[in-house]
Amino acid sequence: MKSKSIILSIILQFLWGVTSLFAQQPHWTITPFIKQDAVNPILLPVKNTTFDCPVSKKTVHWEAKDVYNPAAVVRNGKVYLLYRAEDTLKSVDGTSRIGLAVSKDGVHFKRQAKPVLFPENDFMKPYEWAGGCEDPRIVETNNGRYIVTYTTYDGKTARLCVASSSNLQKWKKHGLAFKQEKYRDLWSKSGAIICRRVGEKLIATKIKGKYWMYFGDTDIFLASSTDLMNWEILEDETGKPKAIFGARKDKFDSRLVESGPPAMITKNGILLLYNSMNLHEGGFVGLPPNAYSAGQILMDKNDPSKVIARTDDYFMKPEKAYELNGQVNQVVFIEGLVYFKNRYFLYYGTADSKIAVAVCK
Repeated sequence: MKSKSIILSIILQFLWGVTSLFAQQPHWTITPFIKQDAVNPILLPVKNTTFDCPVSKKTVHWEAKDVYNPAAVVRNGKVYLLYRAEDTLKSVDGTSRIGLAVSKDGVHFKRQAKPVLFPENDFMKPYEWAGGCEDPRIVETNNGRYIVTYTTYDGKTARLCVASSSNLQKWKKHGLAFKQEKYRDLWSKSGAIICRRVGEKLIATKIKGKYWMYFGDTDIFLASSTDLMNWEILEDETGKPKAIFGARKDKFDSRLVESGPPAMITKNGILLLYNSMNLHEGGFVGLPPNAYSAGQILMDKNDPSKVIARTDDYFMKPEKAYELNGQVNQVVFIEGLVYFKNRYFLYYGTADSKIAVAVCK
């Protein structure tokens, strides 16, 4: 009986995959994204790059274990990728640092030898050591500065933080995104700032006098800022972070939702591409248990807290070998989106181990 139920589950997953592949996504979405099989994965771990860690005072192979979860930005006619890389420090299953790679065509990247954002002996050390700096998202300002939201991990708590740069090489850390005392130890991740596409640039854009940012890795929450450095969380009537949207029963996002690339103002509303996870038991029959896939949601351009529409189906799921097996199996995790050479390039982590790209014309 058990073997029959397993076979039935496999058949249902296959049939749903075929149906979703040819399903028409809503007109307000950016689709379809085609995975670039000829080049994927575009970045792999390497064991020969070293870095003199200022905290441990040791030379480490800083991207030897895994590379994944990249942010992306277009600068001077090239795509720059800020990516998470892990060394092999066993106490925290690898310390993360953020590396930089550049491409002329959006698919073939040359990486720099050293990371650009990493734990140091500075005011952020208590939050960044020993887990490191993780999962960046990036936008540009009107005056050409770059703002990165990234996650710090001290081995116990993940906290959303902010850094800025004028050249993508040297970064100034601005500390915790949420500096209020009651939120100092809040588990917080994945900051997707609302922006507007201007040519090939994604420019952080104010709505009613404020910048806005979606964040979270259970439900999605919302925060506002006047300077992109210091953020205030939108609260509910009880004084707790207000959930904008969350998981849905019997859908591909049945366990959790997590912000993807920066949200983008379009003619239809504010478009957010997001990550999601299927329940281990009793979840969506079209995906394996615990699988990470990606969906899209539309918010009111005048009220970032108001949901207008949401996709019923995922637009990307784990199906390639490099997405199915790795540090964490069954994962596609989107974080970097750019408009480059008249196409959208979506960069994502695969199985928490490698980096791949999909393109939408």
